[in-house]
Amino acid sequence: MSSSPTSSARGSRLALLVVALCWLAVFFDGLDMFIYGSVLPHMLAEKALGITPDQAGDLGSYATFGMLVGALTAGTVADRIGRKKLMVACVTLFSLASGLCALSDSVAVFGLGRTLAGVGLGGLLPTAISMVSDYAPRGRAALTIGMLMTAHHAGGILSAYVAKWLVEPAGWRAAFWVCVAPLLFVPVLAKFMPESLSFLVAKGRTEEARALAGRFDVELPATTDKRLPADRWNSLVNLFRGGEWTQTLLYWLASFGGLLLVYGVATWLPTLMRSEGYNLGSALTFVVLFNLGGMVGMLVAGRAADRFGAPRISSVWFALTAVGVFLLSVHMPLGVTYLVVFLTGVFLNSAQTMIYATVSIRATPDSRATAVGWTSGMGRFGAVFGPWLGGQLLASGNGDWGFTAFAIAGLSSMVFIGIAALRGSRQTLRNSTEQELSSAH
Repeated sequence: MSSSPTSSARGSRLALLVVALCWLAVFFDGLDMFIYGSVLPHMLAEKALGITPDQAGDLGSYATFGMLVGALTAGTVADRIGRKKLMVACVTLFSLASGLCALSDSVAVFGLGRTLAGVGLGGLLPTAISMVSDYAPRGRAALTIGMLMTAHHAGGILSAYVAKWLVEPAGWRAAFWVCVAPLLFVPVLAKFMPESLSFLVAKGRTEEARALAGRFDVELPATTDKRLPADRWNSLVNLFRGGEWTQTLLYWLASFGGLLLVYGVATWLPTLMRSEGYNLGSALTFVVLFNLGGMVGMLVAGRAADRFGAPRISSVWFALTAVGVFLLSVHMPLGVTYLVVFLTGVFLNSAQTMIYATVSIRATPDSRATAVGWTSGMGRFGAVFGPWLGGQLLASGNGDWGFTAFAIAGLSSMVFIGIAALRGSRQTLRNSTEQELSSAH
Protein backbone atom coordinates (compact mmCIF):
# COMPACT_ATOMS: atom_id res chain seq x y z
CA MET A 1 0.00 0.00 0.00
CA SER A 2 1.09 3.59 -0.61
CA SER A 3 2.42 5.71 2.22
CA SER A 4 1.46 9.03 0.58
CA PRO A 5 0.09 11.94 2.67
CA THR A 6 -3.43 11.10 1.46
CA SER A 7 -3.00 7.48 2.53
CA SER A 8 -1.68 8.61 5.91
CA ALA A 9 -4.65 10.95 6.40
CA ARG A 10 -7.13 8.19 5.60
CA GLY A 11 -5.32 5.82 7.94
CA SER A 12 -5.55 8.46 10.65
CA ARG A 13 -9.28 8.77 10.03
CA LEU A 14 -9.64 5.03 10.43
CA ALA A 15 -7.73 5.14 13.73
CA LEU A 16 -9.91 8.06 14.88
CA LEU A 17 -13.08 6.14 13.96
CA VAL A 18 -11.99 3.07 15.91
CA VAL A 19 -10.91 5.05 18.97
CA ALA A 20 -14.11 7.14 18.93
CA LEU A 21 -16.40 4.10 18.79
CA CYS A 22 -14.39 2.26 21.43
CA TRP A 23 -14.42 5.42 23.58
CA LEU A 24 -18.22 5.57 23.51
CA ALA A 25 -18.50 1.86 24.33
CA VAL A 26 -16.14 2.21 27.30
CA PHE A 27 -17.99 5.38 28.38
CA PHE A 28 -21.17 3.32 28.77
CA ASP A 29 -19.09 0.62 30.48
CA GLY A 30 -17.94 3.19 33.06
CA LEU A 31 -21.46 4.49 33.63
CA ASP A 32 -22.73 0.98 34.31
CA MET A 33 -19.77 0.09 36.51
CA PHE A 34 -19.87 3.18 38.75
CA ILE A 35 -23.66 3.55 38.97
CA TYR A 36 -23.95 0.97 41.75
CA GLY A 37 -21.45 2.73 44.00
CA SER A 38 -23.09 6.09 43.29
CA VAL A 39 -26.61 4.98 44.25
CA LEU A 40 -25.50 2.67 47.09
CA PRO A 41 -25.66 5.28 49.89
CA HIS A 42 -29.27 6.03 48.88
CA MET A 43 -30.16 2.31 48.70
CA LEU A 44 -28.68 1.70 52.16
CA ALA A 45 -30.42 4.74 53.63
CA GLU A 46 -33.86 3.64 52.44
CA LYS A 47 -33.10 -0.09 52.89
CA ALA A 48 -34.01 -0.77 49.26
CA LEU A 49 -34.79 -4.47 48.69
CA GLY A 50 -33.94 -4.95 52.38
CA ILE A 51 -30.25 -4.51 51.62
CA THR A 52 -27.68 -4.42 54.47
CA PRO A 53 -24.02 -3.24 54.36
CA ASP A 54 -22.59 -6.76 54.15
CA GLN A 55 -25.12 -7.69 51.42
CA ALA A 56 -24.13 -4.49 49.60
CA GLY A 57 -20.52 -5.67 49.58
CA ASP A 58 -21.62 -9.06 48.26
CA LEU A 59 -23.63 -7.41 45.47
CA GLY A 60 -20.60 -5.36 44.49
CA SER A 61 -18.61 -8.57 44.29
CA TYR A 62 -21.28 -10.22 42.11
CA ALA A 63 -20.65 -7.65 39.39
CA THR A 64 -16.89 -8.04 39.62
CA PHE A 65 -17.23 -11.84 39.61
CA GLY A 66 -19.17 -11.48 36.37
CA MET A 67 -16.35 -9.28 35.09
CA LEU A 68 -13.90 -12.03 36.01
CA VAL A 69 -15.85 -14.52 33.91
CA GLY A 70 -16.22 -12.03 31.07
CA ALA A 71 -12.55 -11.06 31.02
CA LEU A 72 -11.25 -14.64 31.17
CA THR A 73 -13.50 -15.88 28.38
CA ALA A 74 -13.72 -12.80 26.18
CA GLY A 75 -10.02 -12.56 25.37
CA THR A 76 -9.90 -16.08 23.98
CA VAL A 77 -13.28 -15.69 22.27
CA ALA A 78 -12.21 -12.40 20.68
CA ASP A 79 -9.11 -14.06 19.27
CA ARG A 80 -11.44 -16.69 17.77
CA ILE A 81 -14.47 -14.77 16.46
CA GLY A 82 -13.19 -11.20 16.25
CA ARG A 83 -13.14 -8.05 18.37
CA LYS A 84 -16.09 -6.36 16.70
CA LYS A 85 -18.67 -9.10 17.27
CA LEU A 86 -17.64 -9.47 20.88
CA MET A 87 -17.86 -5.73 21.57
CA VAL A 88 -21.40 -5.64 20.17
CA ALA A 89 -22.39 -8.64 22.31
CA CYS A 90 -20.87 -7.15 25.48
CA VAL A 91 -22.61 -3.77 25.15
CA THR A 92 -25.91 -5.52 24.50
CA LEU A 93 -25.49 -7.78 27.53
CA PHE A 94 -24.66 -5.17 30.15
CA SER A 95 -27.42 -2.85 28.89
CA LEU A 96 -30.10 -5.55 29.15
CA ALA A 97 -28.74 -6.64 32.54
CA SER A 98 -29.19 -3.10 33.86
CA GLY A 99 -32.82 -3.34 32.85
CA LEU A 100 -33.09 -6.48 34.95
CA CYS A 101 -31.67 -4.57 37.93
CA ALA A 102 -34.23 -1.80 37.42
CA LEU A 103 -37.07 -4.36 37.40
CA SER A 104 -35.78 -6.47 40.30
CA ASP A 105 -38.00 -7.10 43.30
CA SER A 106 -35.44 -8.95 45.45
CA VAL A 107 -31.76 -8.94 46.30
CA ALA A 108 -31.35 -12.22 44.40
CA VAL A 109 -32.73 -10.84 41.12
CA PHE A 110 -30.75 -7.63 41.54
CA GLY A 111 -27.61 -9.69 42.14
CA LEU A 112 -28.28 -11.73 39.00
CA GLY A 113 -28.59 -8.54 37.00
CA ARG A 114 -25.31 -7.18 38.36
CA THR A 115 -23.56 -10.49 37.66
CA LEU A 116 -24.73 -10.56 34.03
CA ALA A 117 -23.80 -6.89 33.63
CA GLY A 118 -20.36 -7.75 34.97
CA VAL A 119 -19.87 -10.42 32.29
CA GLY A 120 -20.48 -7.81 29.60
CA LEU A 121 -18.37 -5.16 31.33
CA GLY A 122 -15.48 -7.57 31.87
CA GLY A 123 -15.51 -8.69 28.25
CA LEU A 124 -15.71 -5.23 26.73
CA LEU A 125 -12.70 -3.52 28.27
CA PRO A 126 -9.87 -5.87 27.20
CA THR A 127 -11.47 -6.21 23.77
CA ALA A 128 -11.62 -2.44 23.28
CA ILE A 129 -8.01 -2.10 24.46
CA SER A 130 -6.92 -4.73 21.95
CA MET A 131 -8.86 -2.98 19.19
CA VAL A 132 -7.34 0.47 19.73
CA SER A 133 -3.89 -1.12 20.10
CA ASP A 134 -4.27 -2.56 16.60
CA TYR A 135 -4.96 0.87 15.12
CA ALA A 136 -2.85 3.09 17.42
CA PRO A 137 -0.23 5.30 15.72
CA ARG A 138 3.28 3.90 15.97
CA GLY A 139 4.94 4.82 19.27
CA ARG A 140 1.66 6.09 20.75
CA ALA A 141 0.06 2.85 21.95
CA ALA A 142 0.12 3.69 25.68
CA LEU A 143 -1.19 7.21 25.08
CA THR A 144 -3.99 5.86 22.87
CA ILE A 145 -5.00 3.35 25.55
CA GLY A 146 -4.88 6.15 28.12
CA MET A 147 -7.17 8.26 25.94
CA LEU A 148 -9.55 5.32 25.65
CA MET A 149 -9.67 4.85 29.40
CA THR A 150 -10.69 8.46 30.00
CA ALA A 151 -14.07 7.24 28.77
CA HIS A 152 -14.40 4.91 31.74
CA HIS A 153 -14.02 7.81 34.13
CA ALA A 154 -16.27 10.07 32.10
CA GLY A 155 -18.92 7.40 32.61
CA GLY A 156 -18.13 7.42 36.33
CA ILE A 157 -18.67 11.19 36.46
CA LEU A 158 -22.03 10.82 34.73
CA SER A 159 -23.02 8.13 37.25
CA ALA A 160 -22.50 10.60 40.12
CA TYR A 161 -24.71 13.21 38.46
CA VAL A 162 -27.36 10.61 37.64
CA ALA A 163 -27.40 9.65 41.34
CA LYS A 164 -27.38 13.28 42.47
CA TRP A 165 -30.12 14.61 40.16
CA LEU A 166 -32.30 11.59 39.40
CA VAL A 167 -32.32 9.24 42.38
CA GLU A 168 -33.88 11.61 44.92
CA PRO A 169 -36.95 12.56 42.82
CA ALA A 170 -37.34 9.31 40.83
CA GLY A 171 -35.78 6.57 42.97
CA TRP A 172 -32.75 4.30 42.53
CA ARG A 173 -34.41 2.23 39.78
CA ALA A 174 -34.34 5.24 37.46
CA ALA A 175 -30.53 5.23 37.57
CA PHE A 176 -30.42 1.69 36.22
CA TRP A 177 -32.94 2.54 33.49
CA VAL A 178 -30.46 5.19 32.32
CA CYS A 179 -27.91 2.37 31.96
CA VAL A 180 -30.19 0.63 29.44
CA ALA A 181 -29.71 3.55 27.01
CA PRO A 182 -26.50 2.08 25.45
CA LEU A 183 -28.76 -0.33 23.54
CA LEU A 184 -29.33 2.60 21.17
CA PHE A 185 -25.60 2.63 20.46
CA VAL A 186 -25.42 -1.04 19.49
CA PRO A 187 -26.61 -0.60 15.85
CA VAL A 188 -24.08 2.23 15.39
CA LEU A 189 -21.28 0.05 16.73
CA ALA A 190 -22.33 -2.88 14.54
CA LYS A 191 -22.48 -0.77 11.37
CA PHE A 192 -19.42 1.46 11.63
CA MET A 193 -16.82 -0.45 13.69
CA PRO A 194 -14.30 -2.18 11.39
CA GLU A 195 -12.86 -5.54 12.35
CA SER A 196 -9.26 -5.71 13.52
CA LEU A 197 -6.92 -6.02 10.51
CA SER A 198 -4.48 -8.06 12.60
CA PHE A 199 -7.26 -10.48 13.52
CA LEU A 200 -8.38 -10.87 9.90
CA VAL A 201 -4.85 -11.52 8.69
CA ALA A 202 -4.12 -13.93 11.56
CA LYS A 203 -7.25 -15.90 10.69
CA GLY A 204 -6.39 -16.11 7.01
CA ARG A 205 -9.24 -13.80 5.96
CA THR A 206 -6.85 -11.89 3.72
CA GLU A 207 -9.38 -10.85 1.09
CA GLU A 208 -11.58 -9.25 3.73
CA ALA A 209 -8.54 -7.58 5.29
CA ARG A 210 -7.33 -6.36 1.90
CA ALA A 211 -10.74 -4.86 1.10
CA LEU A 212 -10.84 -3.02 4.45
CA ALA A 213 -7.29 -1.77 4.06
CA GLY A 214 -8.00 -0.63 0.51
CA ARG A 215 -11.10 1.28 1.56
CA PHE A 216 -9.09 3.37 4.03
CA ASP A 217 -5.71 3.25 2.21
CA VAL A 218 -3.83 1.71 5.12
CA GLU A 219 -1.13 -0.96 5.12
CA LEU A 220 -1.92 -4.56 5.88
CA PRO A 221 -0.18 -6.04 8.94
CA ALA A 222 2.49 -8.64 8.28
CA THR A 223 1.05 -12.07 7.55
CA THR A 224 1.15 -14.50 10.44
CA ASP A 225 0.77 -18.25 10.45
CA LYS A 226 -2.84 -19.33 10.45
CA ARG A 227 -3.59 -21.49 13.45
CA LEU A 228 -5.09 -24.91 13.30
CA PRO A 229 -8.42 -25.49 15.10
CA ALA A 230 -6.61 -27.75 17.57
CA ASP A 231 -4.49 -24.79 18.70
CA ARG A 232 -7.34 -22.83 20.30
CA TRP A 233 -5.39 -22.47 23.56
CA ASN A 234 -2.13 -21.62 21.85
CA SER A 235 -2.46 -17.92 22.71
CA LEU A 236 -2.73 -18.75 26.40
CA VAL A 237 0.13 -21.26 26.30
CA ASN A 238 2.35 -18.64 24.66
CA LEU A 239 2.08 -16.53 27.82
CA PHE A 240 4.03 -19.22 29.70
CA ARG A 241 6.57 -20.34 27.12
CA GLY A 242 10.27 -19.82 27.78
CA GLY A 243 10.88 -17.12 30.34
CA GLU A 244 7.49 -15.51 29.78
CA TRP A 245 5.80 -17.30 32.67
CA THR A 246 7.44 -15.15 35.36
CA GLN A 247 6.48 -11.93 33.60
CA THR A 248 2.94 -13.24 33.11
CA LEU A 249 2.53 -14.11 36.80
CA LEU A 250 3.94 -10.76 37.90
CA TYR A 251 1.44 -8.93 35.66
CA TRP A 252 -1.39 -11.07 37.03
CA LEU A 253 -0.41 -10.41 40.66
CA ALA A 254 -0.04 -6.69 40.02
CA SER A 255 -3.44 -6.66 38.33
CA PHE A 256 -4.99 -8.47 41.32
CA GLY A 257 -3.89 -5.78 43.76
CA GLY A 258 -4.66 -2.98 41.32
CA LEU A 259 -8.23 -4.07 40.65
CA LEU A 260 -8.86 -4.82 44.33
CA LEU A 261 -7.93 -1.19 44.89
CA VAL A 262 -9.85 0.22 41.90
CA TYR A 263 -13.13 -1.58 42.52
CA GLY A 264 -12.93 -1.45 46.28
CA VAL A 265 -12.60 2.34 46.14
CA ALA A 266 -15.09 2.70 43.25
CA THR A 267 -17.76 0.76 45.16
CA TRP A 268 -17.25 2.20 48.63
CA LEU A 269 -15.83 5.72 48.20
CA PRO A 270 -19.17 7.58 48.65
CA THR A 271 -20.25 5.34 51.54
CA LEU A 272 -16.88 5.42 53.33
CA MET A 273 -16.66 9.19 52.98
CA ARG A 274 -20.16 9.48 54.43
CA SER A 275 -19.01 7.35 57.36
CA GLU A 276 -16.17 9.86 57.82
CA GLY A 277 -18.79 12.56 58.45
CA TYR A 278 -19.31 14.07 54.98
CA ASN A 279 -22.85 14.55 53.66
CA LEU A 280 -24.22 12.74 50.61
CA GLY A 281 -23.69 15.72 48.31
CA SER A 282 -20.02 15.94 49.25
CA ALA A 283 -19.63 12.16 48.96
CA LEU A 284 -20.91 12.24 45.37
CA THR A 285 -18.64 15.22 44.63
CA PHE A 286 -15.77 12.94 45.66
CA VAL A 287 -16.86 10.52 42.91
CA VAL A 288 -16.75 13.33 40.34
CA LEU A 289 -13.31 14.51 41.49
CA PHE A 290 -12.00 10.94 41.64
CA ASN A 291 -13.02 10.32 38.03
CA LEU A 292 -11.84 13.73 36.81
CA GLY A 293 -8.49 12.82 38.29
CA GLY A 294 -8.69 9.51 36.48
CA MET A 295 -9.17 11.25 33.12
CA VAL A 296 -6.21 13.57 33.71
CA GLY A 297 -4.11 10.67 34.95
CA MET A 298 -4.77 8.56 31.86
CA LEU A 299 -3.42 11.26 29.55
CA VAL A 300 -0.42 12.07 31.74
CA ALA A 301 0.43 8.41 32.33
CA GLY A 302 0.01 7.58 28.64
CA ARG A 303 2.49 10.24 27.56
CA ALA A 304 4.93 9.32 30.33
CA ALA A 305 4.64 5.58 29.59
CA ASP A 306 5.41 6.07 25.88
CA ARG A 307 8.59 7.86 26.94
CA PHE A 308 9.76 5.98 30.05
CA GLY A 309 7.96 2.63 29.78
CA ALA A 310 4.51 1.61 30.99
CA PRO A 311 5.64 -0.74 33.82
CA ARG A 312 7.90 1.91 35.37
CA ILE A 313 5.15 4.51 35.36
CA SER A 314 2.67 1.99 36.74
CA SER A 315 4.97 1.18 39.67
CA VAL A 316 5.50 4.84 40.61
CA TRP A 317 1.79 5.58 40.20
CA PHE A 318 0.83 2.71 42.54
CA ALA A 319 3.17 4.06 45.21
CA LEU A 320 1.57 7.51 44.99
CA THR A 321 -1.88 5.91 45.01
CA ALA A 322 -1.15 4.08 48.26
CA VAL A 323 -0.20 7.36 49.92
CA GLY A 324 -3.35 9.09 48.67
CA VAL A 325 -5.72 6.29 49.68
CA PHE A 326 -4.20 6.10 53.15
CA LEU A 327 -4.65 9.86 53.61
CA LEU A 328 -8.38 9.47 52.95
CA SER A 329 -8.65 7.68 56.29
CA VAL A 330 -7.53 10.92 57.99
CA HIS A 331 -10.23 13.55 58.52
CA MET A 332 -8.91 16.72 56.87
CA PRO A 333 -10.44 20.07 55.90
CA LEU A 334 -12.91 19.65 53.06
CA GLY A 335 -10.78 21.52 50.51
CA VAL A 336 -7.71 19.40 51.30
CA THR A 337 -9.80 16.23 51.08
CA TYR A 338 -11.08 17.27 47.65
CA LEU A 339 -7.48 17.72 46.49
CA VAL A 340 -6.39 14.34 47.87
CA VAL A 341 -9.34 12.57 46.22
CA PHE A 342 -8.53 14.22 42.88
CA LEU A 343 -4.83 13.29 43.05
CA THR A 344 -5.69 9.75 44.16
CA GLY A 345 -7.89 9.46 41.08
CA VAL A 346 -5.03 10.74 38.91
CA PHE A 347 -2.70 7.96 40.02
CA LEU A 348 -4.98 5.06 40.95
CA ASN A 349 -6.88 4.50 37.73
CA SER A 350 -3.99 5.05 35.32
CA ALA A 351 -1.66 2.81 37.35
CA GLN A 352 -3.87 -0.19 36.56
CA THR A 353 -4.34 0.85 32.94
CA MET A 354 -0.58 0.98 32.40
CA ILE A 355 -0.47 -2.71 33.35
CA TYR A 356 -2.85 -3.36 30.44
CA ALA A 357 -0.77 -1.11 28.19
CA THR A 358 2.37 -3.07 29.08
CA VAL A 359 0.76 -6.41 28.31
CA SER A 360 -0.87 -5.15 25.11
CA ILE A 361 2.38 -3.70 23.77
CA ARG A 362 4.38 -6.84 24.60
CA ALA A 363 1.86 -9.28 23.12
CA THR A 364 1.81 -10.42 19.50
CA PRO A 365 -1.19 -9.18 17.46
CA ASP A 366 -2.82 -12.60 17.13
CA SER A 367 -2.76 -13.24 20.90
CA ARG A 368 -3.13 -9.68 22.20
CA ALA A 369 -6.78 -10.01 23.28
CA THR A 370 -5.97 -13.23 25.14
CA ALA A 371 -2.98 -11.67 26.94
CA VAL A 372 -4.90 -8.55 28.00
CA GLY A 373 -8.04 -10.54 28.78
CA TRP A 374 -6.28 -12.98 31.08
CA THR A 375 -4.34 -10.24 32.83
CA SER A 376 -7.62 -8.42 33.38
CA GLY A 377 -9.31 -11.69 34.33
CA MET A 378 -6.76 -12.64 36.98
CA GLY A 379 -7.07 -9.12 38.33
CA ARG A 380 -10.81 -9.62 38.60
CA PHE A 381 -10.22 -11.93 41.55
CA GLY A 382 -9.02 -8.78 43.31
CA ALA A 383 -12.00 -6.88 41.94
CA VAL A 384 -14.31 -9.50 43.50
CA PHE A 385 -12.48 -9.35 46.82
CA GLY A 386 -12.30 -5.53 47.09
CA PRO A 387 -16.04 -4.71 47.33
CA TRP A 388 -16.61 -7.70 49.63
CA LEU A 389 -13.77 -6.59 51.91
CA GLY A 390 -15.13 -3.05 52.13
CA GLY A 391 -18.59 -4.36 53.02
CA GLN A 392 -17.25 -6.63 55.74
CA LEU A 393 -15.18 -3.86 57.31
CA LEU A 394 -18.11 -1.44 57.23
CA ALA A 395 -20.56 -3.99 58.65
CA SER A 396 -18.19 -4.76 61.54
CA GLY A 397 -17.78 -1.08 62.38
CA ASN A 398 -14.21 -0.92 61.05
CA GLY A 399 -14.83 1.32 58.05
CA ASP A 400 -11.71 3.38 58.89
CA TRP A 401 -9.60 0.33 58.06
CA GLY A 402 -11.05 0.17 54.54
CA PHE A 403 -8.75 2.85 53.16
CA THR A 404 -5.74 1.30 54.91
CA ALA A 405 -6.47 -2.12 53.43
CA PHE A 406 -6.80 -0.62 49.95
CA ALA A 407 -3.52 1.27 50.41
CA ILE A 408 -1.73 -2.00 51.23
CA ALA A 409 -3.10 -3.48 47.99
CA GLY A 410 -1.59 -0.55 46.10
CA LEU A 411 1.82 -1.16 47.66
CA SER A 412 1.72 -4.83 46.67
CA SER A 413 0.98 -3.93 43.05
CA MET A 414 3.85 -1.43 43.12
CA VAL A 415 6.22 -4.23 44.13
CA PHE A 416 5.01 -6.74 41.51
CA ILE A 417 4.95 -4.38 38.54
CA GLY A 418 8.29 -2.93 39.68
CA ILE A 419 9.88 -6.38 39.59
CA ALA A 420 8.30 -6.96 36.17
CA ALA A 421 9.80 -3.69 34.94
CA LEU A 422 13.28 -4.71 36.11
CA ARG A 423 12.99 -8.15 34.55
CA GLY A 424 11.69 -6.66 31.32
CA SER A 425 14.64 -4.26 31.13
CA ARG A 426 17.11 -7.08 31.69
CA GLN A 427 15.39 -9.25 29.06
CA THR A 428 15.50 -6.39 26.53
CA LEU A 429 19.20 -5.84 27.24
CA ARG A 430 19.90 -9.57 26.90
CA ASN A 431 18.05 -9.78 23.58
CA SER A 432 19.90 -6.71 22.29
CA THR A 433 23.26 -8.21 23.24
CA GLU A 434 22.40 -11.50 21.56
CA GLN A 435 21.40 -9.67 18.38
CA GLU A 436 24.68 -7.73 18.37
CA LEU A 437 26.71 -10.93 18.82
CA SER A 438 24.72 -12.63 16.06
CA SER A 439 25.36 -9.69 13.71
CA ALA A 440 29.06 -9.76 14.53
CA HIS A 441 29.25 -13.35 13.37
